[in-house]
Amino acid sequence: MRHIVWDWNGTLFDDLDIVLGASAAAFLGTEAEGISGHEIRAAYTRPIWVAYEKLLGRPLREGEWERMDEAFHVSYEQLLPAAPLTADALTALDHVTGAGRSQSILSMARHDQLTGLVEGFGITRYFTRVDGLVGAPGGGKAEHLVRHAAALGIAPADLTVIGDAADDALAAAHIGAQAVLYTGGMQRRTELESTGAPVVDTLLTALTLAGL
Repeated sequence: MRHIVWDWNGTLFDDLDIVLGASAAAFLGTEAEGISGHEIRAAYTRPIWVAYEKLLGRPLREGEWERMDEAFHVSYEQLLPAAPLTADALTALDHVTGAGRSQSILSMARHDQLTGLVEGFGITRYFTRVDGLVGAPGGGKAEHLVRHAAALGIAPADLTVIGDAADDALAAAHIGAQAVLYTGGMQRRTELESTGAPVVDTLLTALTLAGL
């Protein structure tokens, strides 16, 4: 293993509480208004609109996904100052650097928001690339990881993806990379374990399983 590809939301960035709050805000004015954080987390999947349809109990109507996604992001931006880095994130980043390996971020967060947060936390120096989403939101990570790995110029077999969602494991498998899944994000342990990837409760343990 030569390189770690970190996820951001729910992995390096401890934003679970504000994601749940912003998700609840997206359902205001719908049949699912007042839905609990437990229910939102239980339904979480990618593409995200599939989770929304599950929670609504019906298909999304024309224009509804765009409206709900915008409501989510407005609320998320308002809640952002309350979210810290994950407790052992800095220690984990130092550990990768100290081991002589490189690392990057690939996130489905909006690219400008992602880069602003990474710079704001003063951790840009750790990463060879920081790639967020440019384009339509809500989809899977696999094709984004294809492009990210190609830009890194590193063979997939030399990459380990560390993230908080089953989609991270699916993306890693899509390109032939290793994945380790962390329990700090939206998906529960049972969903993570169903991928067959190892599941851990700390970022440092994830690095141990990655061979560091």
